[in-house]
Amino acid sequence: MKNLVKVERARLDLTQAQLADTLGVSRQTIHAIEKNKFNPSVILALKMAKLFSLTVEELFIIDEE
Repeated sequence: MKNLVKVERARLDLTQAQLADTLGVSRQTIHAIEKNKFNPSVILALKMAKLFSLTVEELFIIDEE
């Protein structure tokens, strides 16, 4: 699954640490999500999408392979 978390975080001029604090997770979690090493929980994905004013489907793209 691909995602636009890094792009959207940069658009809002947030560091990984700032985004993590806002969402109540660790900076390492944000790093892992951005590197596609970790898929967030549904709750976290919804929180991220709301923060970025996107739908979950816009923020996280499923590979159709």
